[in-house]
Amino acid sequence: MKVMEEIWGNIPLLHIMDEQFEDKQVPVVIFLHGFRSAKEHNLHYAYNLAKKGVRVLLPDAHLHGARDENLDEVQMSLRFWEIILTSIEEVSVLREELVKRGLQTTGKIGLGGTSMGGITTLGSLAVYDWIDAAAVMMGAPGFVQLAKAQMSEYERRGFKLPITEEEKKKLLTTLSTFDLTKHPSRLNNRPIYFWHGQQDTVVPYEPTHNFYKAVKKDYSEVPDRIAFISDDNAGHAVSRAGMLQSADWLACHLK
Repeated sequence: MKVMEEIWGNIPLLHIMDEQFEDKQVPVVIFLHGFRSAKEHNLHYAYNLAKKGVRVLLPDAHLHGARDENLDEVQMSLRFWEIILTSIEEVSVLREELVKRGLQTTGKIGLGGTSMGGITTLGSLAVYDWIDAAAVMMGAPGFVQLAKAQMSEYERRGFKLPITEEEKKKLLTTLSTFDLTKHPSRLNNRPIYFWHGQQDTVVPYEPTHNFYKAVKKDYSEVPDRIAFISDDNAGHAVSRAGMLQSADWLACHLK
């Protein structure tokens, strides 16, 4: 197993693959970490995918890991959507780099992530038709609903949002472009795996599960391409079983 620390474009990442596939055309997974986490925190996903012959890229998100700017939690929270929108853009940059480096001309490409990374994955599915399969751990497809909930929670805690009503409106309009609850047909029957804990208080379970129930009917002819695994007792942390299953899912649907 080879783990290389590299910079693609201006994106620091870990590039992981089984040595026997180093220069070969194999499926690729870009796997995205959560809020206030970093690339190396998802090495267990990468290891389990690489074992199955998948090349894995673990990038650091904007303001995270090697790109940290020492912001406190409040400052980071205020830039949550900036981070996500930057990550969606960078998913496309990484794909271009893969092609440029001759590593992705025939193989399939998958996207996955935990929490903020799962949210970014769902936003990317709304705008990139070249993603072949996805795994979403504790993600949320309803960008507008989530942003509104975050804003009212912020104000409820006595903070004043540092944006005007006009800017708020503009942000919500932008987010609706990436909101799969508004554009469910963009999934286009692509394989997608969801994992969510029912006790999650950070990214609520219900909205994501409701979205799954709504789009499941579109998969009636290919039911094996969509799965939602609920963990009755889990909060905002993926179980080992969920991690292993998501790696299996991606490897299976990208082969």
